[in-house]
Amino acid sequence: MKMLLFVVWALLALILCPVHISGVAEESFEVSVWPNQALVEFGQSLVVNCSTTCPDPGPSGIETFLKKTQVGKGPQWKEFLLEDVTENSILQCFFSCSGIQKDTSLGITVYQPPEQVILELQPAWVAVDEAFTVKCHVPSVAPLESLTLALLQGNQELHRKNFMSLAVASQRAEVIISVRAQRENDRCNFSCRAELDLSLQGGSLFQGSSPIKILRIFEFSQTPHIWVSSLLEVGMAETVSCEVARVFPAKEVIFHMFLEDQELSSFLSWEGDTAWANATFRAMEAGDQELSCLASLGPMEQKTRKLVHSYSFPPPILELKESYPLAGTDINVTCSGHVLTSPSPTLRLQGAPDLPAPGESAWLLLTAREEDDGRNFSCEASLEVQGQWLMKTTVIQLHVLYKPRLEESSCPGKQTWLEGMEHTLACVPKGNPAPALVCTWNGVVFDLEVPQNATQNHTGTYCCTATNQLGSVSKDIAVIVQGLDEGISSALFVVITVALGVGVITIALYLSYRPCKVDQRKLCYRQREEDKEEES
Repeated sequence: MKMLLFVVWALLALILCPVHISGVAEESFEVSVWPNQALVEFGQSLVVNCSTTCPDPGPSGIETFLKKTQVGKGPQWKEFLLEDVTENSILQCFFSCSGIQKDTSLGITVYQPPEQVILELQPAWVAVDEAFTVKCHVPSVAPLESLTLALLQGNQELHRKNFMSLAVASQRAEVIISVRAQRENDRCNFSCRAELDLSLQGGSLFQGSSPIKILRIFEFSQTPHIWVSSLLEVGMAETVSCEVARVFPAKEVIFHMFLEDQELSSFLSWEGDTAWANATFRAMEAGDQELSCLASLGPMEQKTRKLVHSYSFPPPILELKESYPLAGTDINVTCSGHVLTSPSPTLRLQGAPDLPAPGESAWLLLTAREEDDGRNFSCEASLEVQGQWLMKTTVIQLHVLYKPRLEESSCPGKQTWLEGMEHTLACVPKGNPAPALVCTWNGVVFDLEVPQNATQNHTGTYCCTATNQLGSVSKDIAVIVQGLDEGISSALFVVITVALGVGVITIALYLSYRPCKVDQRKLCYRQREEDKEEES
């Protein structure tokens, strides 16, 4: 009986021992997942492998809200494809073994590189000493705690910001700073650089930069000023200038000038902090007109206006009844205002005895004389416009026609030449039209233009004739050629005569002055004697 019990116990032991060993093995199985750290770009896919050490695993799989597809399996593993991963999540991988279930988790981190970096300058044009804002933001980037934004002016870093310490709810991938504008900031380059550092998560460093923005600084506090005469004459070219002072940058100021609704063509200039534009125009109508100037720089523009008065004042009309009268002819000179002059001007005619009433013409009647040839007559018109007196003058020349004359002053009848010296026959005729002069000697025409070397043969009488369209006149001229000794003797005689004359005058003045001096001395002596008597 004991033997039978021992055999039964031994059989039970043989049966129960393998079960116990297997249960111990099943209770100690492990579950693992690959990869152990998941970093997925936004919208991409991820392959996950779940495995176990259980020799005969039961139900198994993964739990996630992501779209999953099993793509492979083995006795102790399964592989899944996760598609369109767009947000961070935690995945559970589980296996059961002999009724016991174990799981492990996998944290999935989604990243999005800073592909679009946007920089804003507000405003794009900034007045000097005013504040402007530099803003940089990245619309789509993850994870924010790995992001750093840096604002740059040229190659200089102005500001840097990271997002590790910010609460998740308030996280926005942007940085904003305020800067005060100075002239030296004009045309400076601003940019923003974004860095996404995933090295702690087993990833790489991603960088992105914004397009460069150029900041414009300006100063435009002064109102434009128009420089132009307040009175403009109709039809006359006038220059108008529009100037702006204390402006920066002066060379970029744009001007538009108008006369009423007509834009004027202008030429721009600048120097230092001053800019100006010049234009030439003509007022075509009389009356008040408006000149305007619009100056703009960047987003700012200023306009100024000036009222000008246009007047019509053509020169007065001066008329001669006959411009080329004959000597002895009566001529009438008339001075009148132009019909386009309004109101009627006051006229003054040179030589006229009386001033005419306003609106009336001035006139002068005279008989033309030979000495009036070349005489100028002037007609002066005065007009009051806007409290200012304006004046215009017209001049005309009278040409009197008369026969030729050979006067003694310009054509002497007796002329003396010195032998051996060069001489020309001195004879200038008068007359209008200018007469032609021809001189003959011994029946031969004498050349008046070529100087002659005087000899005794030139002694004689020359006949000169002056001719124009009105007639002719002739005159004989006696030429005497003196020898050189005779000429010198004559010159000495003249000098001695002049010296004697000066001597006689000097002696006469001395004799007339001496008695006065003697009388003066006697008078002084008598005065002293009288003074002595009074003292005693």
